[in-house]
Amino acid sequence: MNLIELDRALRKLRLSGIADTLDNRLRQAQTEKMAPLDLVSTLVQDELLRRQDRLIARRIKAARFRDTGKTLDSFDFDFNKKMNRALVFDLAAGHFVNRREDAVLLGPPGTGKSHLAQAIAHAVILQGHRVLYREAHMLIEELADAVLEGRRREHVEALAAVPLLIIDDLGMRKLPATAAEDLLEIVMRRYERSSTILTSNRPVDDWGKLLGDTTAVAAMLDRLLHHAHVLKCGPKSWRTKLRSTLQSAESQG
Repeated sequence: MNLIELDRALRKLRLSGIADTLDNRLRQAQTEKMAPLDLVSTLVQDELLRRQDRLIARRIKAARFRDTGKTLDSFDFDFNKKMNRALVFDLAAGHFVNRREDAVLLGPPGTGKSHLAQAIAHAVILQGHRVLYREAHMLIEELADAVLEGRRREHVEALAAVPLLIIDDLGMRKLPATAAEDLLEIVMRRYERSSTILTSNRPVDDWGKLLGDTTAVAAMLDRLLHHAHVLKCGPKSWRTKLRSTLQSAESQG
């Protein structure tokens, strides 16, 4: 069997990680006089790394993040210096997911809540967990669609099963009258079984008025905040800064 035939056989066996590096590894083995066992071990490691990379890529795609490439490396912590950086990096370490705890990110619009939520989730994926990202209004709309299609139970079970659920931008859009009960059910099903990150531009004291059902919201908060890490973002807003910069540029022009 020559190299072309071997490459074809490896890909047929779905060992593309080995196939892609085989030629270079053979040259390396000759140059470094590698023992056969070392060569095989290196090729197996190449395959494992390729499979890990593909698994991570699939999980990032399955998470359906709103913004691509939001990581902690691209977040400007100096813009709001009073933010609790230690808590951010502790959440990114993923221990709260292992402990089935929750996190609530609060602050005015434009303070980086969505960026941080997605960045933390990205880090959690790298540690081997599945993640699902939804804006709050989309989460409620999808649940309503599931009701119409007769698959509400299955949909809620799927939401309850994912290790980390991101519910982003609660308060950015008006939600239907059923939103409080829907969110309560989701939070109850996930309570102490999986982790949730919820972001909002409104303080938790306003959520009852926001969702129009103080009883359901109180029950939801009772569970959500029981094992929750609360991160306050702000006070400065990137959007306010951007608007000021644009207005200044226009006035000078």
